[in-house]
Amino acid sequence: MTRLADLVDADGASRDAPLVHWRGATWTRGEILDAADRLAGTLVRMGVASDSAVAALVPSTPLGVVMLFAIWRVGAVAAPLNPRLPAAAIDRLVAETRPAVVVRPSLDEASLVPQASVWPGTPRRYEPGVALVMTTSGTTGPPKRVLLAHASIVGAVDSALAKIRGGPTPTAAPPRPERIPMPNLVPMPLALWSGVYNLLFAARVGAAVVLCHPFDTCEFAAAVREHGCTSAVLAPPMLAMLLDDAGVTSLAPLRYVRSGTAPLSPLVAQRFRARFGVTVLNSYGQTELGGEIVGWSAGDAREFGDAKLGSVGRPHDGIEVRIVRPDGATAAIDETGEIWARSPFVMQGYAGDRLEVDTRLDPDGFLRTGDLGRLDADGFLWVDGRCSDVINRGGLKVHPIDVEEALRADPAVADVCVAGVPDARLGEVPWAWVVPAAGATVDPVALTARVRETCAPYAVPTRVVEVAELPRNEVGKVLRHVLVERAAAADPPSPADDAP
Repeated sequence: MTRLADLVDADGASRDAPLVHWRGATWTRGEILDAADRLAGTLVRMGVASDSAVAALVPSTPLGVVMLFAIWRVGAVAAPLNPRLPAAAIDRLVAETRPAVVVRPSLDEASLVPQASVWPGTPRRYEPGVALVMTTSGTTGPPKRVLLAHASIVGAVDSALAKIRGGPTPTAAPPRPERIPMPNLVPMPLALWSGVYNLLFAARVGAAVVLCHPFDTCEFAAAVREHGCTSAVLAPPMLAMLLDDAGVTSLAPLRYVRSGTAPLSPLVAQRFRARFGVTVLNSYGQTELGGEIVGWSAGDAREFGDAKLGSVGRPHDGIEVRIVRPDGATAAIDETGEIWARSPFVMQGYAGDRLEVDTRLDPDGFLRTGDLGRLDADGFLWVDGRCSDVINRGGLKVHPIDVEEALRADPAVADVCVAGVPDARLGEVPWAWVVPAAGATVDPVALTARVRETCAPYAVPTRVVEVAELPRNEVGKVLRHVLVERAAAADPPSPADDAP
């Protein structure tokens, strides 16, 4: 079985080959592995064993790469944590993980030497094969600790590679190219699953990584030029940031962008291609599913083009997706329901919460994702947001993504979020928070009129709020609950004019 430590230590790989690029400097494979081995030796001396975890406050620097591979080289379980979280949140997540050791970054960001301390509690013993205790984004509630296995992660990476290359998922390691492939740009935090996944994706094909978090539009464009990148991975808000930056006039030689972590607006994808000549290939996955399970291939893009713009693609080899209606029946073609997925890469469970795992997995092994979507006649999946985001306006259901797309079509709108706010008469009503385009002003009357052109009357927002920016987590997902909490703290709106 291939383990994650093996991905960066493949036979025949040159120790002098670049492995990490960061802030204009380069670290070779030998430098990173030597530092990882030094940290691994420290962890062993501190009592870390193969069935214990190491909680690591992983920075998006070369030290973050060292931390992760050092833990896996010991054979232990890596529990990455975001060092930017409040101390109380870090303490809670560490307590849930029950590690043997906690590793923290040094004050010198470029240093490959971390700080390590023994955790004072009783360490948890983990099942053989577990590689990661991964924290979810926490956009719909408190973050969960997902257990992912070595075999599942490697399988998920190989499955995504096969989709991109247009072939079946290999049963053995894919052959390394004769020449070193272009580096993989990683604009996501290494403490989150999207960052870890893209680091491992690069390691699997023998590529270096360019660490570029926090994301900066000019630095990203410069990295694309410097490293000759023809493809990259970007979250939807990063696409919008590039579109909004008049100083970025070219992304050459970039040809493809793979987008994930949050729903992608078709309008944003269209504008991105029109401005930069770059095709956006959407994808879909969850931490609990082991990563990306649905995506586009270049062949799909050539065959279907704009006809499927907005879809997240088709399931990878070995993945089954079904759409389930509220009554439990399988939805018809193009009928919206909850996305259920069966994946060989699914999590082993949540740390400390077996009950929730049991409620999300059905007897046939399908995971209830909590996302709304539909499958079309060609097998493409369309994601319509979270089940929990659907607004119940007096018994009538409003899908925020439909209202957001109607508003996003207005040239005065740079960004928008729609969410349900408690209402004394109707239960909840839709509000819209709008970020105006540069030089534009928000006209609530004009914007609600635009929504009426394409949406049902009960979907029209009862209030349009102008904001400078939307609250987001570090992978770009809008924190709707923060907006709702702010609205609840303000004066409640008057009863809606459009009764259902």
